[in-house]
Amino acid sequence: MERPTPINEAVKLDKYKYIMSRTDTKGTIEFGNDYFFEISGYTPNELIGQPHNAIRHPDMPKVIFKLMWDRLKQGKNIFAVVKNMAKDGRYYWVTTKFEIKKDSLDGSIKSYMAYRQAAKPQAISAISKLYNELLDIEKNGGVEASEKYLSGYLDSKRQTYDEFIDDLIGNKGAFKLFFNAMAKMFGGK
Repeated sequence: MERPTPINEAVKLDKYKYIMSRTDTKGTIEFGNDYFFEISGYTPNELIGQPHNAIRHPDMPKVIFKLMWDRLKQGKNIFAVVKNMAKDGRYYWVTTKFEIKKDSLDGSIKSYMAYRQAAKPQAISAISKLYNELLDIEKNGGVEASEKYLSGYLDSKRQTYDEFIDDLIGNKGAFKLFFNAMAKMFGGK
């Protein structure tokens, strides 16, 4: 699959709609809702069977996805603010809850669901600065150096990653209800 060239133009997201996708345990797309395909600009035939990182924007630090995969493989859900890239090169920011799906018989992880909603402007503004710092560190020192910086950054705020993200995205009230409702509706935790 050919990667588009990023352009500095945003896809307009409807704050009342959600984007949903499911991958297997290796990150290969198995399902997406209609809004996922509409926003990404790809057809189901183009994305089903492709790695989910096909829509990853190059402005995203690799350490965020390392953190995500580490957590998911441990059987833990995680929230993140993610910048994705549409087929035409435009970008879109989303708040995403990544959630594990387990086999009902043996409890093994069988897939991952991602529920997304348009990220709030204040969250984008705050996370962009951190992501730019992490990207610069990754260019010079790799993901390991970026991970150490992120750990120190969180230590300086006296927060865990989850506390930091919850504060950033306002994970409470109606926002929290939305993601809980999505998980219940689609069989998550």
